[in-house]
Amino acid sequence: MFQADILEKCKANDRSAQLKLYRQYCDGMYCVAMRFLKNADDAEDVLQEAFIKAFQKMHQYKGEVTFGAWLKRIVVNKCIDFLKSKNEHTISLDETYMKPVDEDDDWRVDGQIDLNEVKEAIGQLPNKYKYVVMMYLVEGFDHQEISEVLQISETACRTRLLRGKGQLKEFLKIKGYGTGS
Repeated sequence: MFQADILEKCKANDRSAQLKLYRQYCDGMYCVAMRFLKNADDAEDVLQEAFIKAFQKMHQYKGEVTFGAWLKRIVVNKCIDFLKSKNEHTISLDETYMKPVDEDDDWRVDGQIDLNEVKEAIGQLPNKYKYVVMMYLVEGFDHQEISEVLQISETACRTRLLRGKGQLKEFLKIKGYGTGS
């Protein structure tokens, strides 16, 4: 069955089509949830909520992006909502009044660093930087998509990414992996 057919059947609330779509995407979306939540039970719960929301909002899917990208956005939003509701109390700062950050894309990391160590370092970032860095570097979202998901301006997104990458660089240098300035 073609994916377009499955999507149309899902829009018509066909349970067998929904199950096929779920099976097609559940493993990949579970990995996305785990990168944010770091807990299998929480990731499973959030994943189920994300699929329920996706099936309820299926009529809003217009095919402008791939279904996987559309679903991934729902999963990421649900993860962030879960983390916020769990215990993440942050102070919102109006970043338009902050000192601009210099772009510093000229830094290198030792090729012997383990991907898990990079992920661990990202996990140490403050949440407002961690989410942007994860979404940009790990999930492949662009600034516009991140700003929509997090409901921040693109300028704030770029600022948070630069600051987050700067802190990430410092964490990696402390561990002895940074070779750049």
